[in-house]
Amino acid sequence: MKSLISKLLNGLVLVLAVVVLNFVLIHAAPGDPVETIAGESGGMSEELRTQLRAQYGLDQPLPVQLGRYLGKVVQGDLGHSYYFNMPVSSLILDRLAPTLLLVVVSVLLAFSVGTWLGVRASRNPNGWLSQFTTVFSIAGFSAPVFWTGMMLIILFASIWPVLPVGDMTDSASTATGWAALPDVLLHTILPATTLAFVYMAQYSRLSRASMVDVLGSDYVRTARAKGVSERNILYKHALRNAVLPVITVLGLQFGNVLAGAVLVETVFNWPGLGRLAFDSVLRRDYPTILGILLFSSILVVVMNVLTDLVYRLVDPRIKTS
Repeated sequence: MKSLISKLLNGLVLVLAVVVLNFVLIHAAPGDPVETIAGESGGMSEELRTQLRAQYGLDQPLPVQLGRYLGKVVQGDLGHSYYFNMPVSSLILDRLAPTLLLVVVSVLLAFSVGTWLGVRASRNPNGWLSQFTTVFSIAGFSAPVFWTGMMLIILFASIWPVLPVGDMTDSASTATGWAALPDVLLHTILPATTLAFVYMAQYSRLSRASMVDVLGSDYVRTARAKGVSERNILYKHALRNAVLPVITVLGLQFGNVLAGAVLVETVFNWPGLGRLAFDSVLRRDYPTILGILLFSSILVVVMNVLTDLVYRLVDPRIKTS
């Protein structure tokens, strides 16, 4: 319990540091939200520009702006969007479910398929499946996420049009609630596969190396000498220890998955936080950008804590120590 509380406190300090750093960097970047609004509205008088800067607090020194923003964040107020003209918290909640669906499906797909490939390849380190895993991991590391997405669109929407591309549901569909679930899952296949591809390759390589190492340990040789079946050795004895590095990497890379979601959601026009972040950056919508970064930071901290808890469940030795 003390360890959990300590991690949560460290997480809060980390989130605070991230908020301050993001605020300073975003306001130091070139561009002016008022000028962006003026450009999109076809022009604006200098008087109205001054009024908008005063309304948004952009006419104040940066330390004053930062102090006001931190005061609002502590109260749960993430500010008001310059471009969308609505509370940032409402914007994030509206886009949260699609992003969580995409990220969760991608992580589960990458973890399950990648680990399975690594385990199967470890049974014969010099076999064809092991060689395939090596080539697959190299391809996964090398291919940019947006390129993979475009290749899948060309393959499954143009050459072989069997999967939908773009948005989360069919525009002609009138189904709602659970009735819309099959359509949503069908639209999730391509973006989730795109996001999972690079991590699937990494987990397969990591689990293969970990399994090869574990299968050469003394307790595995002892189990084989006792006549334990190869299947039980593989999945009941070796996998539990070999999967620990994969779980660690999965938790630490959750932030990278969220970052990759920005590109994937842009390529597939997925209505999530990534697409919202992309649109907000283009329009210099500071409150929305900061709100998304704050929310992402909290998710990463929570995932790291959950990873530590899962690690303790999988490896009893950590509980003992």
